[in-house]
Amino acid sequence: MPSKTALTRRRVLELLGAGAAGSVLLAACGQSKQAQESKVAEFHGGTDYVVPPKGHFNLLTGVTDGILSDSYFVDLVIAPSAMYKWKEREWVPMLAEKWNLDKAANTFTLTLKQGLKWSDGKPITSKDVLTTFWCLRVMRNVSWDYLEKVEAPDEQTVVFTMKRPSTVLERYVLRQQIVSDASYGTFAKQAEELFGGGGDLDSPEGKKLNTDLQAFRPEKAIASGAFDYDYKSITNAQLTFVKNETGYGADKVAFDKVVVFNGETADITPVVLSKDVDYATHGFPPATEKQLGSKGFRIIRPPVYSGPALLFNLDKVAEFKDLRVRQALAYAIDRTENGEVSLGESGKGVKFMAGFSDNLVPEWLSAEEQGKLATYDHDPDRAAALLTSAGWKKSGKTWQKPDGKPATYELIFPGEYVDWAAAGTNVGQQLTAFGIAIEPRGVNHIQQPIDVDKGNFQLAIQGWGTSSHPHPHFAFVQDLFTHNIPTAANNGGRGMGFELAQTTEALGKVDLEKVVLEAGEGLDEAQQKKNVTTASIAFNELLPMLPLFERYGNNPALEGVRVDKWPADGDPLLMNSPYADNFTIMLMYSGELKPVATSG
Repeated sequence: MPSKTALTRRRVLELLGAGAAGSVLLAACGQSKQAQESKVAEFHGGTDYVVPPKGHFNLLTGVTDGILSDSYFVDLVIAPSAMYKWKEREWVPMLAEKWNLDKAANTFTLTLKQGLKWSDGKPITSKDVLTTFWCLRVMRNVSWDYLEKVEAPDEQTVVFTMKRPSTVLERYVLRQQIVSDASYGTFAKQAEELFGGGGDLDSPEGKKLNTDLQAFRPEKAIASGAFDYDYKSITNAQLTFVKNETGYGADKVAFDKVVVFNGETADITPVVLSKDVDYATHGFPPATEKQLGSKGFRIIRPPVYSGPALLFNLDKVAEFKDLRVRQALAYAIDRTENGEVSLGESGKGVKFMAGFSDNLVPEWLSAEEQGKLATYDHDPDRAAALLTSAGWKKSGKTWQKPDGKPATYELIFPGEYVDWAAAGTNVGQQLTAFGIAIEPRGVNHIQQPIDVDKGNFQLAIQGWGTSSHPHPHFAFVQDLFTHNIPTAANNGGRGMGFELAQTTEALGKVDLEKVVLEAGEGLDEAQQKKNVTTASIAFNELLPMLPLFERYGNNPALEGVRVDKWPADGDPLLMNSPYADNFTIMLMYSGELKPVATSG
């Protein structure tokens, strides 16, 4: 789990200008020709990354601008202890051999497999796990809200002692990519000294350690997975992973190389259409999806369990602090239209407004509890009544705020995310037609989330829910911590400025930080359901952000060129989130994803 940042989705790309797509396409064609001539088994994917020197190899969770550190491809380089099958609710061991939750001792014990090695030849041991978690503490990782201490009684065993018994700690531990002590040991030692001496991250020493860790720039990554970077191959257009022969799973993975083409949706589209990409998770607009289908691509639609939301800056725009205004905007926006405009069949307007996926609500809330949630169906009259009750007035076709000034706002969104850009533009059109003038503005998708964290916005599009795990706790972390006061501090701001101590009509006074942690606490799922219900009802009433639509993948998957076959529709593995336990990565590690016979 990222450090109270979620998982965002596709990370950063340095814009290459008008020639970007063409250069990527030419590179792709040349790469395909080389692969055919050499009979090397290659897999081709696509995502965006930041090129050096800004892009770097500090791949620790929570550090920005690491090359592919926030992409599912990073699992091929720095492997986690295990990956998860969402439908079956089963873990698949990777670096870990076994693990055990001891309820009596309140510990979670992880045992690493014997004989694993880093790409520098050193063994993978418990010391690497300790180093990883000390560094995560410096990055304000949520796992430490549940942890009392982490110890290693021997080279293969790590014992996590919990201060809050919780089943979600299993996810935080097992799914965490482990980094090498050889790279990060100095920071871990400083962290151990800082926290062991009673220091914290608000002290000058703590702030400096956080800054220094984020600024760390190793020359190369030290890999534990089946692949490593081919460092000479990294360009604006693409990069290549080559086999790390001593890495975990290298003996099972059937591909010799993985080529990753660089770009957000607009850049990657011509590369995909030319059949130089085997699989992509970008948010392709409906017109592009139709083209892909006509060219013989399968379109795989895994649930993403998240989507775009409208965020408010409560520090900068005083009227947004009034709950009635946020609720009015929820009624004013047609979420079904917003999803269809943005992603066609793969954009479904949010129904429950519970703060986590509509797909999962029936698993956690009873029918009676679901009935307590306001669905905020599109109702301009209801929206107008709420604004009027909040002191707003309609002057002709334009709403005036309580201070008598016209209601007009700027809405920023990541310009290169075609689906989110469409969502933001459509919100602007709908609210302007309703009488609240909105100026939508696309911002470079590297800078936009930083601006949100710093509070440099009035309205913004960012994510709700999470693709990191099906437990609702992780969605609430995204909704209430990411781009808000608890985590925006990593970028020196308060983000949305939504205070977590609130008073609600349904529940009275609530401490939402406590509620979110309690949603993942305990070892009894029945009790967790009660806590999740509390968090859902509070979110539904308070609307700290407005979820717009729930995204489903419209992932093009190519067969018969480099990849033999993809799983059939209905395969339970396709219920995995494409941005967390990506089924492509899991199929590679198991050896089930195979190259076409002529390349093998």
